[in-house]
Amino acid sequence: MSLDQILAISGKPGLYEIITQTRTGAVVQSLIDKKRITVGAHSNISILSEIAIYTLAEEVPLREVLKKVKDKEQGNPTSISHKDGKDALEEYFFDVLPDYDEDRVYPSDIKKVIHWYNLLQKNNLLDALEADDEAKTSDEEE
Repeated sequence: MSLDQILAISGKPGLYEIITQTRTGAVVQSLIDKKRITVGAHSNISILSEIAIYTLAEEVPLREVLKKVKDKEQGNPTSISHKDGKDALEEYFFDVLPDYDEDRVYPSDIKKVIHWYNLLQKNNLLDALEADDEAKTSDEEE
């Protein structure tokens, strides 16, 4: 599975996997509790593969940031919780992405990245980070 099939839905906690598309939206399954829900086309949905984090020089795709967290944690859950304080979150994120733009990346964004990483790790979906890279590389070669 790739990050193209993992969604963040505004107003709903956690991440969701697309099960199927419908005429009016999609059926998705929560990575937290495996419950399925239907989301309409009017919902504010973000596909993880299309999210990027601001740095001082450019926007870094979320996939790259998650890979850096994975490398830092050696594939294990993060050493901090997404519920930790602002200073601890910023210090951790600075270790992962030293040149992130502190003016445009808020503590709530850092919380999401850490929470999403832990959800992907718990559901054995971190391999999707590598799979996306291989697919991108083969697309560029063609």
